[in-house]
Amino acid sequence: DQDHAEAVPLFRLSANQGYAESQHQLGVCYAKGTGVAKDLAEAVRLFRLAANQGFAESQHYLGRCYADGYGVDQDHG
Repeated sequence: DQDHAEAVPLFRLSANQGYAESQHQLGVCYAKGTGVAKDLAEAVRLFRLAANQGFAESQHYLGRCYADGYGVDQDHG
């Protein structure tokens, strides 16, 4: 919707500056196709960036992506 379309450039700007929460939120947008074209590989990339900074919600989402095979090869490791 319009709010997400307006938020995406702001999320992208701060995500590119290394802000974990913005990386996560942008990842959610890509995962859902909200305000951007759906791109699970990009969502996983962004979740990984945020998770590597200790952002717990991204760690959870990244784990779910691997468990369910969204944007990555499925790994129940």
